[in-house]
Amino acid sequence: MSPTATASATHTAPTGGATTGTATLLRTSLKHDGRSFMPWLAIVTLLSVSSVLIYDWIFPEQADRAALQQAIDSNPAVGLIFGPANDLMTTDGFNAWRSLALGGFLTAMGAIFMVVRSTRGQEDSGQAELLASGVLGRSTRLLTGVGMALIGSLAVGVIAGGLTVLCGGGAENSWLLACTWTVTGWMFTALAAVSAQIGADARTSTAISVGTLGTLFILRGFAYSVEAPEWTIWANPLGWMQETAPAGDNVWWPLLLGVALAGVLLAVAFALEGGRDFGQGLIKPGPGPNRGRARGPWGLAWRLNKGSAITWTIAFVLLGFVFGYFATSITDLISEDSPVAAALASGAVNPDDLVGEFLVTVLSLVAIFAAIPSVQVMLRVRSEEMEDRVEPIMATATARARYYAANVALALLLPIFSMAVAGLVIAFLASGADLGVSVGEVWFQSLVIVPAIWTVIGVSVLVVGARPKVAVAAWGGVAATFVITLLGPSFKFPDWALGISPLWHVPNTLVADTDWTGLGWVSLFTLGFALVGFAGFRRRDLAVE
Repeated sequence: MSPTATASATHTAPTGGATTGTATLLRTSLKHDGRSFMPWLAIVTLLSVSSVLIYDWIFPEQADRAALQQAIDSNPAVGLIFGPANDLMTTDGFNAWRSLALGGFLTAMGAIFMVVRSTRGQEDSGQAELLASGVLGRSTRLLTGVGMALIGSLAVGVIAGGLTVLCGGGAENSWLLACTWTVTGWMFTALAAVSAQIGADARTSTAISVGTLGTLFILRGFAYSVEAPEWTIWANPLGWMQETAPAGDNVWWPLLLGVALAGVLLAVAFALEGGRDFGQGLIKPGPGPNRGRARGPWGLAWRLNKGSAITWTIAFVLLGFVFGYFATSITDLISEDSPVAAALASGAVNPDDLVGEFLVTVLSLVAIFAAIPSVQVMLRVRSEEMEDRVEPIMATATARARYYAANVALALLLPIFSMAVAGLVIAFLASGADLGVSVGEVWFQSLVIVPAIWTVIGVSVLVVGARPKVAVAAWGGVAATFVITLLGPSFKFPDWALGISPLWHVPNTLVADTDWTGLGWVSLFTLGFALVGFAGFRRRDLAVE
């Protein structure tokens, strides 16, 4: 009998029912792994509480609040991320706009990672086989993973909502907002439970869940930004949460749709779990080539990340069309006294400058997405290391620096290709919208952003190379850049704070006088991050928790 069949037989022959031992395993798992949900809880709480605390300080006058409302209403690119701004004249309305979509997205991400790690992740690592040798039912581990994610999502709602109320948020508005985070987490807990039965391994299961979340998130924002037909909103579960309208109409019943969807998906997940082989998914991995080998560290790095790179290429073609549409919408928003001038142009004095600044803003949003696959490449280095696949390579003639350089090179090449693809689509759409720009000008601007993306990626190069024990910090550059680029100008961040984002230093090549100094300084930071990362990887121990 094969090892897989043996494991499957062991797993399917518990001494009790299908959920035997769930309570014990759930308590133990919460004690040892429950803290992994804490960063997501902390970020959502900070997002909401800070919105309540800083609103009166940043926007003390009604005129300031009205200007913010006009600026957000006239910038569809911002609406793509945050959704419609129903009321920015009040603290609760501001908090709902700033926190509803992002808070739900972050809670869903935490739930997805929790479920997959506690189910397919354990099967891939061998932990599940040890657990299956005890008195556990077949569905115990899935029920435990789902239970942990449900509890974590509930904790986000209770703690973040409670602290928001204590800091001055309206009770009904804040609790409805908190419920949208919890229900969003529950929906994607159930989705992750289904994907854990479908994917061939934990990485595939995570990709299915996160890809679905990202697609629904973008479609929700796009539907609101272009004022799509109402049915497109109700066809999207994230649209249900947006339609609760906290601090507006305060509609509670869409939450029931989310709970019902979670229940249906969980029923499907447990039905699928009962019919699949242990350690296998419903999607079987295809056979490898009859002959073939990875030609050195570069070939290995490409083979490990090829599937993800192809998927992201398709995604950037779609992002190019989405953001290209926004670029063409500026024709009605470029008057010199428009709020867009204050929010985006930072002092531009003519419509031509405003067009350039708006396009730079749109391309900067694409650039944030372009950093994500590269950070995944660097984190793949760490995961391969922890799965003891790097040490055999180091036992050959391959030097550490050469192995690390191959992965870093791939991480730096990906944003060039991503920005070239998305930028070209945006350039064609913008050039056809009578904005006074050519395809070549916009495409060149999209490529000019690449050195700033490299700085964001440099953070992950440093973390994985020198401080892998805090590998999650590899996302720090992406997170900081996202917050500063998207929220900084509207929230009146000082120049020194805006300058933390590498994208703030990207020159506008669509104007006559282009200053390249900032991009030069950004490149020096990239070099410094890389040097520290390489030095750390050469000297540290491998596969250390």
